[in-house]
Amino acid sequence: MTPTAFKRSVANKVAPAKLSPALTALWWAGKDNWEKAHQIVMREQDADCAWVHAYLHRVEGDHDNARYWYRQAHRKPATGAPAAEWAAIAAALLATKPS
Repeated sequence: MTPTAFKRSVANKVAPAKLSPALTALWWAGKDNWEKAHQIVMREQDADCAWVHAYLHRVEGDHDNARYWYRQAHRKPATGAPAAEWAAIAAALLATKPS
């Protein structure tokens, strides 16, 4: 799936099939369903979910918590617009997703 197709899919009622937990959470975040996205990343232990978790807390305005999750993801805290970070996370995760 391309990042453009992923972004367009947010208009649908259900997430695309076979997304990783991190991408599924990011998809729900794109639908402005913070709670659903947060529930997903809280169940996972990998760096990709930690990155999405950091993004969610940044969007929420909890910057201390976001910094913690950026460290867990081995990423520098984002400084740009949240929409740009959402797109960057989507592109990165889609690029590493196995076919």
